[in-house]
Amino acid sequence: MPDRQLRIVVADDAVLLREGLVGLLERFGHKVVASVGDPDALLAAVDADTLDIVVTDVRMPPTFTDEGMRAALALRRAWPDLPVLVLSQYVEQTSAADLLDSGGGVGIGYLLKDRIGDIAQFVDAVVRVADGGTAIDPEVVRSLVSQTQQPIHRLTSREREVLALMAEGRSNASIATTLVITEAAVAKHIASILTKLDLPPATEGNRRVLAVLAYLRDTDPP
Repeated sequence: MPDRQLRIVVADDAVLLREGLVGLLERFGHKVVASVGDPDALLAAVDADTLDIVVTDVRMPPTFTDEGMRAALALRRAWPDLPVLVLSQYVEQTSAADLLDSGGGVGIGYLLKDRIGDIAQFVDAVVRVADGGTAIDPEVVRSLVSQTQQPIHRLTSREREVLALMAEGRSNASIATTLVITEAAVAKHIASILTKLDLPPATEGNRRVLAVLAYLRDTDPP
């Protein structure tokens, strides 16, 4: 059983995928209080006072474009502290940036379905977002980075790798293990990233990651 049982709303128009998510989350000891297939049902199902997190697809009826994302943004406007994890087949840059900026950036996730390769890590991401952290796929970060030239070009390839892992909500120890470097080296890279992006080195944890992402969104190309 988990340390605490999360109360979750799941939204996805694909019945098999939706029920699969419900079964998976409940197998790990969490409670799915509502399972819905369209944005209107999602908005109606949410009671932020008794809910820990919303997990929603981006593409939902009636147009199967970005209805799920728009519902997620509406929920964040209504309840800025409500954790939301978005699942998508692709990166929609504008919506991704808007989601990352919503509610002060607390409790936000944006994962690409095709790149989720480990069930336990996915559930850990759900818990992390519910606890106010982040779970951002590195491809989302790279997509946001690609919109800018300054000052992102200052970063080395290794610093970009560290930035992507930071956005996933990884700890320094996890980044070190993934990149096969020391934690001291990770700390040095992070300090360099913050300096090069003109962000205060004292910024820590989730706030640091969100500050970086917000900077990437708001920086205009030269």
